[in-house]
Amino acid sequence: MNNKVKFNGPMKHFMRWPLYLSVLVVLLDLLVFIVSVKAGILVSVGTVIYIFIAVQLFRYHKPLIINDMIAFANQYDVVEKRMLEELALPYAIMDMEGRMIWSNRIFSEITGRDQFYKKNISTVFPDITPDKLPVADEPEISEMSIHFGDRIYRVSMQRVTMGEVVSHADILENMSQNVSLIAMYLYDETELKEYIQKNEDNKLVVALAYLDNYEEALESVEDVRRSLLIALIDRKITKYFYNFDGLVKKLEKDKYLLIMRQSSLETLKEQRFHILDEVKTVNIGNEMAVTLSIGIGLNASTYIQNYEYARIAIEMALGRGGDQVVIKNENNITYIGGKAQQMEKSTRVKARVKAQALKEFMSTKDRVVVMGHKITDVDALGAGIGIYRAGKTLGKPVHIVINDPTTSIRPLMSGFMENSDYEPSMFVDSNQAKELVDNNTVVIVVDTNKPSYTECQDLLYMTKTIVVLDHHRRGSEVIQNAVLSYVEPYASSSCEMIAEILQYFADGLKLRSIEADCIYAGIMIDTNNFTTRAGVRTFEAAAFLRRCGADVTRVRKMLRDNIDSYKARAEAVRTAEIYRDYFAIARCPSEGLESPTVVGAQAANELLNIAGVKASFVLTSYNNEVYISARAIDEVNVQVMMERMGGGGHLNIAGAQVKDTLDETERMLKEIIDQLYQEGDK
Repeated sequence: MNNKVKFNGPMKHFMRWPLYLSVLVVLLDLLVFIVSVKAGILVSVGTVIYIFIAVQLFRYHKPLIINDMIAFANQYDVVEKRMLEELALPYAIMDMEGRMIWSNRIFSEITGRDQFYKKNISTVFPDITPDKLPVADEPEISEMSIHFGDRIYRVSMQRVTMGEVVSHADILENMSQNVSLIAMYLYDETELKEYIQKNEDNKLVVALAYLDNYEEALESVEDVRRSLLIALIDRKITKYFYNFDGLVKKLEKDKYLLIMRQSSLETLKEQRFHILDEVKTVNIGNEMAVTLSIGIGLNASTYIQNYEYARIAIEMALGRGGDQVVIKNENNITYIGGKAQQMEKSTRVKARVKAQALKEFMSTKDRVVVMGHKITDVDALGAGIGIYRAGKTLGKPVHIVINDPTTSIRPLMSGFMENSDYEPSMFVDSNQAKELVDNNTVVIVVDTNKPSYTECQDLLYMTKTIVVLDHHRRGSEVIQNAVLSYVEPYASSSCEMIAEILQYFADGLKLRSIEADCIYAGIMIDTNNFTTRAGVRTFEAAAFLRRCGADVTRVRKMLRDNIDSYKARAEAVRTAEIYRDYFAIARCPSEGLESPTVVGAQAANELLNIAGVKASFVLTSYNNEVYISARAIDEVNVQVMMERMGGGGHLNIAGAQVKDTLDETERMLKEIIDQLYQEGDK
């Protein structure tokens, strides 16, 4: 059999080199014949003997060499297989569908499967699904992390193309070049992951804790018992964080610095920071419960940056009404708590200070431009009218940016547009506003603190003097470059805040009756005729506007609806679905309505009048978006729900805009309600 085997390539020429030399010997013999015939005959005899011996030696040694080479190849193959078999790295081979072909011993021991286990890899590792396998049109190597038993493995799967190798073989013909197998390796990273997790857990987290209503709570306690109230609160906070290996340092009478491990923070998050509720239980006769706000910063590159994150977080917590925890993790912000309505401040010192600051900024600029949020409502318009009067008192030209007036504000706007006492340029659109704004212009944003919600976001980058006046709780998106920011979540409306500012703005300021009507209307709309979120200062602001000539009957006439809007609102109420026994979800028809979003908000208010309903949500399709109006009385925080959908607002009045279908938006809303139920934070 060995005689049939032939050498090929370099080995063939190497074995035949004595025969090749025979040609040279014959040539030399011819040259010898030319010199001497006798010598040529003698050399010819030697040449024949040499060729005979070379041929015999080649024929004798050829089978021996072939046998040795075959033996070596067999031994090499055995050694190679043995090395692969005993390889300490778990190794397996699969086809492109993930079906197991072969695995080495260590892989078999880890998985508990036979080395020639033929089922799919997903039966061994459920996390390795078909979509995780490397395919032809993707990179050849795919990696992922899996848990198997009590170990963590990094799985590396490499696609090995076999087509070129098989195509050179004589056994198969017309073999595709795309024939591939998957070689899989397992790298045990359990210890590495444990050390990484320990490192993460031991990172220090910086937090700031502020008592929201420290002064107000003390005023409601007898003088002799105030020190006891403070001591009880200090002990409650200190003991709580000591239990989680946290360090508490009191900075001021109502401010604390907290330092803890990140592992402790995760435990606190799981417990939903019940210190917020524990502090409220401290009662020694105080009429007002004490509330706590906490701002936490983590995962910054330095501890100083962590502290800066904590400072930003506590400002957001206070700006959102307090009684909550805000966690800032680089670009991510998490809110916990915030279910209680912020208590109204009895003092107006802040309003007076903000009024004087606003006057100074307006006095130093040549022009004033006011804008609210997109789809301007009555509250935003009323606040703009108040700023208009303040600017006119200083002798400045004032312009209010409104792009598309809704039916709710057109009756109010017409009173100004048809009045010769007001210039035609009082109301402008975005394009006109861009031509007016420069560095000598103060841009005042009312009724929103999110740049993307403003009527013309470009104006915020055209001047350095920006003022924000808003009553909505702050979210993760805020106007960053404002020189003056007055955000008071306890206020019922922006018009209430403007009414207070106008009282301290200038001695010669006097509102006209039409202007007082507009501001009064903003308060009426946002408080649902003084039934929602109306506090003492709300009625004081209304009283001031009444003294300035606001007429309730006149305002009511301007705010009346047409028959189509009334029917659409009634239809939304009629078709409402009660979800989980307490949540009313409805869809407001938008066909034939000029301002369907306004009707949706009105329908949400109407649904709260149904017994047993804790929160209402009305979905309105308008301009290829779904507008959600969310309302609640006191038991549900609709702001948290709307923030998860990209919106915001107050605890009991909020909204969001979603670029999706009505069905998909309603599904998302129900999922959020389900999540809050599971978290126990409804």
